[in-house]
Amino acid sequence: MTMKVELRDNEGFDGLLRRFTKDLQSSGVLREFRSKRRFVSKSEQRRMKMRKAEHKRRRKLAKDGETSTPASSRGRS
Repeated sequence: MTMKVELRDNEGFDGLLRRFTKDLQSSGVLREFRSKRRFVSKSEQRRMKMRKAEHKRRRKLAKDGETSTPASSRGRS
């Protein structure tokens, strides 16, 4: 896959580099490249997916619990 960014009028190298980096991040090319640097078995992929889902679920519960639960009912004496 090729990434190409054209230099705009009155744009310096810093702006060009910033746009290129932003496009690279949003396209997911760099993330895909890093993930394929080593072999990951199917079972390990499944474990990582489950771990990520559990982490996401706990974060959501913590966020929801913070806003909706009063401090007296959080199990503290």
